[in-house]
Amino acid sequence: MDIGILSYIIFTPMAMAFLLMVLNTNAKTTRNFAFLAGVIVLVLSFKVFLDFQPVSYMQFIEYHPWIKSYGISYYVGIDGFSLAILVLIAVLVPAGYLLLWEGRTKGYWISMLLIESGMLGALFSLDLMLFYFFWETMVLPVFLIIGMFGHGEKVFSTLKFTIYTISGSLFMFIAILYLGVAFHNEFNVWSFQLNDLTKITILSSTEKFWLFWAFMLAFAIKIPLFPFHGWLLETYKNAPTGGVFLLSSFMAKLGIYGVIRFVMPLFPGLFKEYSSLFIWLGLFDLIYFGIAALMQDDLKKMFAYSSASHLGFIVVGVFALNEYAMLGALFLIIAHAIATGGIFLLTGKLRTNIGTFQISKLGGIAKKAPLFTLFFAILLLSIVGLPGTNGFVAEFLIVIGSFKRALDMGIVSATTVLVAAVFMFWMFQRAILQDTKNDTSKMIDLTYYEVIGLIPLAAIIIIMGIYPELFTAKIEPTIFYYLHSILKVGA
Repeated sequence: MDIGILSYIIFTPMAMAFLLMVLNTNAKTTRNFAFLAGVIVLVLSFKVFLDFQPVSYMQFIEYHPWIKSYGISYYVGIDGFSLAILVLIAVLVPAGYLLLWEGRTKGYWISMLLIESGMLGALFSLDLMLFYFFWETMVLPVFLIIGMFGHGEKVFSTLKFTIYTISGSLFMFIAILYLGVAFHNEFNVWSFQLNDLTKITILSSTEKFWLFWAFMLAFAIKIPLFPFHGWLLETYKNAPTGGVFLLSSFMAKLGIYGVIRFVMPLFPGLFKEYSSLFIWLGLFDLIYFGIAALMQDDLKKMFAYSSASHLGFIVVGVFALNEYAMLGALFLIIAHAIATGGIFLLTGKLRTNIGTFQISKLGGIAKKAPLFTLFFAILLLSIVGLPGTNGFVAEFLIVIGSFKRALDMGIVSATTVLVAAVFMFWMFQRAILQDTKNDTSKMIDLTYYEVIGLIPLAAIIIIMGIYPELFTAKIEPTIFYYLHSILKVGA
């Protein structure tokens, strides 16, 4: 059986995790091998990026029958959408390992490896049953990371997150089964492949309506979109740094990816019909979570709401139904994940050194930790969309796309992006730059490992901001195909 490069990328972390489970390794050795697996994935992903052709169709396809009698297969591939997320995961995971280098247990590192494999498998899956398998594979190790290594009411937070996630996934699973049965009824053969399920013609408008919302519920919880954000604050508050890093940088982005990859081609009519609703919902999230972030004194809570606010803006880009906004949404997925992932990791260092997340108890960090301040500032400037950063390119494209969709949507999107700049600069001035009488003498500057981990993040922020064509050229053909051939807009 031929094994393609995508399979090596998916299963390298999982194989390493299972190997480390059975070997009598200590936490340090486990960490080193986990980092090695992350580097291998990075190298393989870099090769995929270089070899990827700027065309609309799937590449690096690999197909193997899995459960033949029901048409379930191991069917994976990659296009411009999944390439963008792959680059994100491949760069951020090893960087995150370096920033989490000390003080973790063997179980912590094994859980991180399993989550990485789950994310990559979900990213490449072109069979909906395979996608669901990997989608759920991510839940258990996240459950363990929060429940075992979190703090505060970690058990309650873990249960709340798991109940929300599983509830949404259950509706999606039922919808997947329904589509499989419908395909069998129409063609007298079983299949759960995405390209097959898009050929179903026997579904009524009512059936399509409920199936559409079943998928959207699962992805809206993961993003999260209002009003399905009930798990957000408690989970981010009580999860360990690595858990928050994974949730904000990857899992929320996979929720948006799921909307693009599956909802858009399966239900193009309903996607267009409800696009305005989701645009306004995304704008509401941008404002609502932005105001909530502005009111926080807890740094971790503030960034949790800030992350949700920007995710709302990504939703606006996805549903604006034009090339500018969609490209901006994919760009912002990368920009936001890199910036917020790095920020959450640095915030965890603040808590470890000083013992608090409260902004009112911080200050004077710039004098004690200049390297920390430098990288914190670069990540922050990406979040607020300063020209020269990838965040600016992403937000500019979404705003242009919003204006192209409707004048009122463009005006609201253009003005509300200022909310992030207000609370971010306010926080930076108080928590990092401003001299204070608070005792922050225990603050230690970045270690050698942490600097190495942050350099590629800062480099990507600047390179994408100055030379976005390096990334957009590989993504644009996929965007044009989905908008013009699947949604039939802008042609």
